[in-house]
Amino acid sequence: MKLTDYTDYTLRTLIFLGLHRDGLVTIQQIADSYDISKNHLMKIIHRLGLDGVVETVRGRSGGVRLARPPEEINIGAVVRAAEQDFSIVECFDRVNNRCVLSPACKLQAAFREALEAFFRVLDAKTLADVIGNAEQVISFIPLETLRYPAPGRA
Repeated sequence: MKLTDYTDYTLRTLIFLGLHRDGLVTIQQIADSYDISKNHLMKIIHRLGLDGVVETVRGRSGGVRLARPPEEINIGAVVRAAEQDFSIVECFDRVNNRCVLSPACKLQAAFREALEAFFRVLDAKTLADVIGNAEQVISFIPLETLRYPAPGRA
């Protein structure tokens, strides 16, 4: 199983916001720090806002920040909300499944068990767990992206 870029960028965005809790962060800062599309991030921020994970402040001095403490943001829930499809194999899709082995296949159950284990691990983690090594994580973000731009440059 491979998570989509959307989910990857969603998690990176939350990590960035979790590490920068002292104020608002611009979407451009996040985009620059990870070298990803600002337009793509705007969609992610919008979705996270609808889900109540982040809050946005419009205007000249606007930006984005976490809406809840990192301890209250569950990684499993974030991944479920961001991903569209967890069909690891064709037989997970009952409508489009064409595999003739499905009625007797033991592998299908093994994949389901693996997916459940995957989410058990993620459900046991919060954003606080993920950013627990903040100093080390911050050391990998280019310093120039941490400088706050003049208001209105978001």
